[in-house]
Amino acid sequence: MLRGHCERNLDPKGRLMLPPEFREDVLKGSPEGKLMLAFLGECVAGYPMPEWERIEENLTGMNSMDPKIRNLQRFFISSAEEVMLDKQGRILVPPYLRVQANLDKDCILAGVLTKFELWDKGAFESGRRAARETFDADMAALAEAGFELRF
Repeated sequence: MLRGHCERNLDPKGRLMLPPEFREDVLKGSPEGKLMLAFLGECVAGYPMPEWERIEENLTGMNSMDPKIRNLQRFFISSAEEVMLDKQGRILVPPYLRVQANLDKDCILAGVLTKFELWDKGAFESGRRAARETFDADMAALAEAGFELRF
């Protein structure tokens, strides 16, 4: 599982060093170091290959007659690009994904269970402030909908 977050810098070529624990998760599922990057909302999401393959299976099983599903499949899958960890543990974030997520130099790398997210530092901090403000209300709404989370 990928968890926690850290500050990272993109180098001038668009490469990002993954922390050792994230590299381990990638290499568990793909010993050669392959992973998929895709645009997800305001960030670039990185998926170890086994997780990406589950996503593709789920999307393939959806009803493509529904225009919302077609748009999801088209937008999400067409933004995806396979990348490889290099010997130094870096990945190259493709230019179009950097543009989509407004990634420049200062980034936040956040582990989110089965994927990691790469955020512009300012956007990440703004999102965390907004989430903090609505946290109790969001938790109450989830509880009312029947979700349970035990700490």
